[in-house]
Order: sequence, then C-alpha cells, then structure tokens
Amino acid sequence: MTGIPTITLNNGVEMPQVGFGVFQVPTDETAAAVDAALQAGYRSIDTAAAYRNEAGVGQAIARSGLARDELFVTTKLWNASHGYDETLRAFDASLGELGLDHVDLYLIHWPVPEYDRYVDTWRAFEKIYADGRARAIGVSNFQPHHLERLARESDLVPAVNQIELHPYLQQEQARAYHAEHGIVTEAWSPLAKGGDLLADPAVTAVAGKHGRTPAQVVLRWHLELGNVVIPKSVTPSRMRENLDLFGFSLDGDDLARLAPLERGERTGPDPDTFNAR
Repeated sequence: MTGIPTITLNNGVEMPQVGFGVFQVPTDETAAAVDAALQAGYRSIDTAAAYRNEAGVGQAIARSGLARDELFVTTKLWNASHGYDETLRAFDASLGELGLDHVDLYLIHWPVPEYDRYVDTWRAFEKIYADGRARAIGVSNFQPHHLERLARESDLVPAVNQIELHPYLQQEQARAYHAEHGIVTEAWSPLAKGGDLLADPAVTAVAGKHGRTPAQVVLRWHLELGNVVIPKSVTPSRMRENLDLFGFSLDGDDLARLAPLERGERTGPDPDTFNAR
C-alpha cells in the first residue's frame, strides 16, 4: 500500500489508514481526481451512491493498471434504498457503476431514524458479505444507540463506522464504543472543512513546532488516535501533502494542546435528525 499503514478490521481484512474521498467531486472531474490520487500513492478510494461519481471512480481504476488487490474501494448505500430488497438492488447498481465484481467495504450511509429500516438493510448487507461481494461491511453516521440496536438484532458487528470527526468534534463516546466492540473509527470531514480549524492557534503552534502544515498536523492527530481518514482534494499538490504524514509524530504535549479544541461542532447533519431520502 505504498508505505501507507493499514488497520486490521474485525474480520481480518486490512484497510489503509489514509484514503482519498470523492465527496462533492463533480461527476465529470472524478476520474481525473482519482487518477491523480492513485499517482500520488493513495490506494483506498471512498465514494457513495449519493455522490453520483461511482462511474468516474471505476473509470480511473480501470485505466490505472493497478491490480485489483492493490486497491481498497468503499462505497455507500443511500437513504432512499433502505430495506432488504432495495439494498440488494442498490448494491448491484453501485457495482455496475464502478465496473467491479466486489467492493472492499460497503457502508450504510445514514441510519435515517424516521424511515427506521436500517435493521432490514443490515440483513441485506449480511447477505452481500456472505456472498463475497463485499470483503467487509459497516455503517456510517451511526450513533452508539444505533449500533446497540444492530447488536441486538445481529451477530455480525460492523467492521467500520465512518463518522464526522475532527478536533472540533472529537466523538469520544462513539470512539470508546467502537474500541470496546472492535469497530474501526473512520473520520469524514477530518479537517472540519479547513477554515477556522486550520487557523486555530493550537493547531498552528503544533504545526510550527514540527515544521508541518496545519492540515498535516490535524491528519496526524487522527492517526495518533487510531482513526482512518479520507481527506478530499482535487489539487495534486494538496493530495500529496495530505499523504505525507509518516515522517513525524505528535507527542503527549501536542495531543494535550489539541484535546481542548472539542466544541461539539458539526459541519454536517445530526444523524439523529437527518432523514433526507
């Protein structure tokens, strides 16, 4: 995996700790962005049905010349496709868009509590996993109480929970639950969309100490916590910067300086109230 460390999921599958996210990358720009990411050294690509760019991801993979087992591909089920039969159809559609016969990780994108079908959806995920069409299955944006319900209804523990996580939203309760139950924490919006976080005096002070950019410091903070991260950029130089995280580490003083940044601040929706379909 081009020197990128991996994390072993609860079923033994290895997942790169740093991946490339394509959220909000326009459909007609996705293939070129993924081309550049693969050239920069990324081997994990994160997309979703809702992003409407799975086909572009597939095009880049097909022309990359990389062996399939060198790549880790994640996609996600959109909210409108919850339910057993609906999930199976949506997964077939995603594979068709990607041009693949399997994905490495398939996630339920949101729990959609108002719809209340994620348990049936998870049963379809279990079938997809049992059939070998996803090497691992997991969830996204699930709170501990959603995970507890799955635990009551199923013996198959999600391998991953992908949640919004950054120094302004550190998700200590969720991370503790994940650690207790063998679920890997994956952070979306790991840089909190930049802006205030990357200009925060605590972040810039740690960056100055290590001769690194604020973004590199925040991404390294995630790695020190054991999170998987999927930063997104369409700029090749920024892609390379976001991957250059392994020549330094944060010490206890650095982590102590960043810990108080927690403010419970979301950049995206609240999973308990987000019901868009």
